[in-house]
Amino acid sequence: MRRFLVAGNWKMNTTKDSGSQLAQALAAEVPKEKTAVEVLVCPPFPYLSTIGDIVNGTGVGFGAQNCYHESPGAFTGEISTEMLSDVGCRSVILGHSERRHILKETDADINLKVKKALDAGLQVVLCVGELQSERESEQTEAVLDTQMTGGLEGVNSAAFDKIVIAYEPVWAIGTGLTATPDQAEAAHQYLRNWLKDHYSAEIADSTRILYGGSVKPDNAKELLSQENVDGALVGGASLKAELFIPIIQAAVELAES
Repeated sequence: MRRFLVAGNWKMNTTKDSGSQLAQALAAEVPKEKTAVEVLVCPPFPYLSTIGDIVNGTGVGFGAQNCYHESPGAFTGEISTEMLSDVGCRSVILGHSERRHILKETDADINLKVKKALDAGLQVVLCVGELQSERESEQTEAVLDTQMTGGLEGVNSAAFDKIVIAYEPVWAIGTGLTATPDQAEAAHQYLRNWLKDHYSAEIADSTRILYGGSVKPDNAKELLSQENVDGALVGGASLKAELFIPIIQAAVELAES
């Protein structure tokens, strides 16, 4: 059975104080011995060390929201995987829709980052998903195929113990819209079949695929109960302990049922 992963993407939010308070609340809720569900938070870069110190020794892991594909050097404003590892990060989100559509990262850009992060031993949460116009024109599967093919080019089977896929329909991020459980399951099933066709049945069966897109306490359990949904990549609701903790609890209830 694939272990649920509930990840919080804080995006460009929180201050040092508010992020610390949030991390403390999560650390109290997810002690180290509670292992039914993997919990991950991804704060902004300036607060990584602070949040890492708070969650260290608990059941909450911490990661980054991005990285650069080069080793340390003359790349003003960028963050290397070596820096992430140095402050204790174990994961990094790559290919998030906001990086793709606002900051214009291409599949080739994302692929370079994926390979660099994997080489550094980081867990990669690779995000894929379609625009509303692409869903309406029935291009969802074509978009997912392009993003998976481009993002994972040159990545071999041995790397998949460090890869998580996150399906995040762009039209459901920050809009209040959410994919129905059937829509989420269909996309996750397509991605699992893609992994089987391009890698192996074993990798398809073992790779976790998260849903991201307006996940909230009132829809988390139904989404997470779908056969091919292995957790959630949570945005806005991860910024408040009173919203994020119930999502974690929903995953725990399902994992222990």
